[in-house]
Amino acid sequence: MATLEAPSEREFMHRTIAELVTLMLVSVSIAEEKGAVLLDDDFNRSEKDPTKEQVGNGWGTNSARRAKGVKQVDLVDGAMHITKAKVADHGVSVTHEAAFRDAVIQLRFKLGSKDDLGINIADMKEKSVHAGHICVARIRPKRVELTDLKTGRMNLKLRQRRLEGKLTEEDKERFAATSKRFPTDIAVDKWHQLQVRIESEVMRVSIDGKLVGKFASEGIAHGTKSRLRLSVNRQAWVDDVKIVRLK
Repeated sequence: MATLEAPSEREFMHRTIAELVTLMLVSVSIAEEKGAVLLDDDFNRSEKDPTKEQVGNGWGTNSARRAKGVKQVDLVDGAMHITKAKVADHGVSVTHEAAFRDAVIQLRFKLGSKDDLGINIADMKEKSVHAGHICVARIRPKRVELTDLKTGRMNLKLRQRRLEGKLTEEDKERFAATSKRFPTDIAVDKWHQLQVRIESEVMRVSIDGKLVGKFASEGIAHGTKSRLRLSVNRQAWVDDVKIVRLK
C-alpha cells in the first residue's frame, strides 16, 4: 500500500510547487508594472439587494438594454460571476471607464469548457466604428484571438457590407489581416491569471505568467481608448481586475 501512495504524494508536491512558482512569477510581473493605476478592484463586497444587479465601484452593464433588466452579474464570494440571461439578445457587457493610450490590464478568470471572455477596448467618441469598438482579446479554453476591430470588422463601412452580404475579396483579406489566433490549453473550471498588454500597435496576452501570443495592427494604436468591456457570451468568473496606464 505504501508503494502505491508514495508516487501520488510526490506528484501532488510537484503540482503544488509548480503552482506556487507560477503564482510567484505572476506576482513579480504585476509588481514590476509602473504607471498610473486606473482601476484596482477585488470585488470583496456584496450587493445591498441580492435580487438586483449592483456591481458598484463604477462598473456598468448592458442588462437593462439587452436582457430586459434580468440580472446577469452577481457578486459571489469576493468575485464577479457573469452569466448571459436566456432572454438576452446580445452577449453580456460589463463596462468600466478607463482612459489610456497604452496600458496593462490584469485580472483572474475562470471558464467552463464552452465559455469565453473578451477583453474589449472601446472609445465611445470614435465615429468610424460600430459602438466604439477598437480592439479585443478573446479568451477561450482552447484558443486566444487578438483582433483589431477599428480597421477590421467593426469599421462602419466594412460592417455594413458584411451585414448586406456584399463583402469584396479585399474586405475578406482585411478581416483576415486584422485578427490572429493562438492555440491554448487552459484548464477549465480553475482560476487563471490573465495579462493583456497594449503598447502602440501591439497587443500581447499572457496567461499564468506565460506569453500566449502577440499581434500588431494599426487600429490597436488608437490614441484615445476610454472604456474597458468584459464581454461574455455564456458565463465567466472574473476577479482582481487592475488597469495600469503606461501612456
